[in-house]
Amino acid sequence: QMLASSSHIAQIPWFDCARSYGLSEKFVGEFLRSNNISPDEVHVTSKWGYTYVADWKISLEEGAPHEVKDHSVTNFLKQIEETYQHIGEYVDLYQVHSATFDSGILTDVNVHQALYKCKKERGWKIGLSVSGPVQDEILREAMKIQVGDSDDKTQ
Repeated sequence: QMLASSSHIAQIPWFDCARSYGLSEKFVGEFLRSNNISPDEVHVTSKWGYTYVADWKISLEEGAPHEVKDHSVTNFLKQIEETYQHIGEYVDLYQVHSATFDSGILTDVNVHQALYKCKKERGWKIGLSVSGPVQDEILREAMKIQVGDSDDKTQ
């Protein structure tokens, strides 16, 4: 309830969601709308690339994942629509969740083009989060990616 007042929102101006954080996008979107909070009053970021599959179970069968990573264009197109449905008008930054060399995200031109289209059509900034032991190398490689306009990197 404390979050429900606009004065408290000013103290928490940023909400970080992800497709793999259970129902975070749904919860945040419902909260912001039900409290008549304008997109101008908050910053909302989300991430795509993982799918939450644990169905709110704390204990899973041995070896069963809580989330599945998929940086394909098919998964991006699916997840962007889900994100848009829940928090679309609030999104400031949409990120690749946990970019790695192994995921293929850095070399998949189809995904790069879809990200650029998202940026142009929805006005969302595009970025990435990284994981693993070579995060600095991943960031350097990501900064070389050229899509869309000739002066437009992954921002």
